[in-house]
Amino acid sequence: MHAFQPLPFEDSVGAWVPHGRFQLASSAPGPLDGLRFAAKDLFDVAGQPTGAGNPDWLATHGPALAHSAVVDTLLRAGATLMGKTVTDELAYSIHGDNVHYGAPRNTRAPDRVTGGSSSGSAAAAAAGLCDFALGTDTGGSTRVPASYCGLWGLRTTHGRLSAEGLVPLSPRYDTATWLAADADVFARVGEVLMAGEPARRWRGAVVLQDACEQAEAPFQSLIERVTAQAADMLGDAVQATRASATDLETWRGAYITLSAQDAWRTHGAWIEATRPRFAPAVEGRWRAAASVDAEAAARAATLQETLRAELRALLGEDRYAILPSASSAALRRDADAATVDRVRAQTFRITSLAGLAGLPQVSIPFLGEDGLPYGVSVLGPAGSDLALIRLAGELGKRAGALGTAGAQAVAQ
Repeated sequence: MHAFQPLPFEDSVGAWVPHGRFQLASSAPGPLDGLRFAAKDLFDVAGQPTGAGNPDWLATHGPALAHSAVVDTLLRAGATLMGKTVTDELAYSIHGDNVHYGAPRNTRAPDRVTGGSSSGSAAAAAAGLCDFALGTDTGGSTRVPASYCGLWGLRTTHGRLSAEGLVPLSPRYDTATWLAADADVFARVGEVLMAGEPARRWRGAVVLQDACEQAEAPFQSLIERVTAQAADMLGDAVQATRASATDLETWRGAYITLSAQDAWRTHGAWIEATRPRFAPAVEGRWRAAASVDAEAAARAATLQETLRAELRALLGEDRYAILPSASSAALRRDADAATVDRVRAQTFRITSLAGLAGLPQVSIPFLGEDGLPYGVSVLGPAGSDLALIRLAGELGKRAGALGTAGAQAVAQ
């Protein structure tokens, strides 16, 4: 039996789903003793329902029989689970506004969205209501909220963490991830979840100019700041280049086609049988997913293999890339649909790089000159997750990132 207790605090930012307001103590002492974490409502917790951001999913699925593999690992490492947080419906958005459960509040920029689909997890971590929070990242669902909310976040190497007990969106691209406001906490979680990764020595870095071109002006000085620190650490072994000879709109198109086809294969039968209530934008994505042409998907799959090989060859085994985590600051909560769609497309031209290549990417949080949060990312070879987390922590400390000792020095 699991001894669930109510949350010991008020949810001041609308981060938790109604059925997820519970706490569960750690199952054993360990390296995460004293840390509290929340889980996006895609992760199974034994004895509790998993809602996936949609009341019809919640109504048609009973309580989980076992913890997700990631939740179980964290509980066994000493962390305490503080319930379940809001996600965009079936994780099919990067905006952070759920028509059923609301838009969690971004304490770093209260008039702006958190980003999604790990919206509640980002809101909870940014507000300090938990020490870290589990998210997922398929097309940017953790990297974007991390950038919007001033948090440390990542996309893990595809397949690096178990997806057991995790509601999928597109298994071809889904990854389990986490966010934290503090760099040391972020790294502690990585040491547990990525235990056993061999050491790696970085010998060079590249700045992805085509990705940088998709981002708005405030990112540029922050990217320059991180690049300067990378050059100092590497003895100037940093060069500017392009991620690909192919334009990034082609990358985005391949990702959108393949992820949509995969998502419909995963959930189409349930959608047709249940006729769930979706927000208009999410409903539109599911309609598009249902109509993906098989020949178009086959062409996109062939293109993905080419693009994947291209980016992996650029990095090799000992280089990392520097790029923006999103294309803009968090959008205003009242942004019109056309603006949301435009920014979504620009952001996917950036985030689809790691997605199509199956690579890890860590977002380092900064405050821009306008006072808004922005994320600068480092992208590494497959399987370099822990080394990339350690690298990001050092770069962030030197460059004055949020959640590091260096942040105060730069702010003064």
